Amino acid sequence: MDALPDAIVPCILVHVTNAKDVASASCVSRRWKESIPYLNKLVFTRNVFDNLKNCSPDDIVGHMVSSINQLEELVVYCPFTGSGLASWLSVAGPSLRRLELKMDDDLIDMRSCSRKLDSIGAAMNLESLKLWGVNMTHCPKWYTFNKLRNLEIVGTVTNDSILHAVLMACPNLSNLLLLGCEGLKHVYLELPQLEVCNLDFNGLGNCSLTVNSPKLQQLEVQGCSWIRVLETQLLRNLCISNTSGRVIAVDFGKLVALESLEMRGVQWCWDAINKMLQLASEVKHLFMKVEFTGDSDALQPFPEIDIVDFFNSHPKLIKFDIHGAMFAALCQRNSLKNVDSRFMIPCLEEVIVTVRSPLNAEQKMSTLESLINYGKKLRKMRIKILQMKSNHSSTDDFFEEICRFTRMNRRIVSIE
Repeated sequence: MDALPDAIVPCILVHVTNAKDVASASCVSRRWKESIPYLNKLVFTRNVFDNLKNCSPDDIVGHMVSSINQLEELVVYCPFTGSGLASWLSVAGPSLRRLELKMDDDLIDMRSCSRKLDSIGAAMNLESLKLWGVNMTHCPKWYTFNKLRNLEIVGTVTNDSILHAVLMACPNLSNLLLLGCEGLKHVYLELPQLEVCNLDFNGLGNCSLTVNSPKLQQLEVQGCSWIRVLETQLLRNLCISNTSGRVIAVDFGKLVALESLEMRGVQWCWDAINKMLQLASEVKHLFMKVEFTGDSDALQPFPEIDIVDFFNSHPKLIKFDIHGAMFAALCQRNSLKNVDSRFMIPCLEEVIVTVRSPLNAEQKMSTLESLINYGKKLRKMRIKILQMKSNHSSTDDFFEEICRFTRMNRRIVSIE
């Protein structure tokens, strides 16, 4: 190993990031040991100290962290204490650019939870911070992370005011990910540099969200009933989902740049659905998986949607992924009455249809045929038969019709 050229050793060691491998590498040769201080990343896996005896994990992590001159990235998945983290970051904090911690906070030991969060404030030059399993019931004592661009928190208990204070300490975020958040009711985001935002709120699905970020390009929201986005000129990808509650109201500016829209959930108020479809007139990819509508807890089917009006209102649609209720709404008896010889679907290339019921089979087949006939650029149609259960012969008849339709258009149509 000592015969290796000087330039080769750093090229090898830059790929050695696992703490156990780093410790082994230091035993390879004296020259390799002398190169360890020039590493820039350390990763402590979940079970790295499972067989450890007579030594403290905090002490070992601290020793390895302090042995590196300019540590830029630290990833710790193994258990640690608040005092241990404070000790490591007092040494490596100024040089750290990326920090990822599996906190595993115990809701009983509130003091330890607070100390862990407070300690992160020592890493003032962070560009990326990822936290797993965080108890944020006390506001962390942070100053301002001016260089922080990426914040990811997965699994946290907090409240509106504490989350607001945390985000105020990160004013220049361009990427924000909050998954599995509990305890939130009214969330307000005002981040002028934010471009990508992914939010997932646990609970009853009745949160309200307001976003004021003029550079926002991608937004994914789960678990909100009221959603308001003030600046939408650059928004290209939008996904709204609510699996626990009802989407009641949406308020967006003009979605002139929107390319992809996903609407998911058990129940949306029809006004919210209709408004999103009107605003997304320039959309290229539309995914619809909303099962019911209705302005109260009573679940209602979609009203009839005229297929000609729908595609005339969305002329740039290239990919259409349609499930259950929306497909049924397009398949009403009157939705194809206004078709004339000049009608065409100009840009549609791919359709994915999920069918769950044999009801109105004739209208459904007519709609599928219309998509083939009027979709001049259509090159792929996938029909998904999902959990279609019925003891009535109509189920078999409908399936036979779909098979016949597939055979007649086998270059385009397939069944899953």
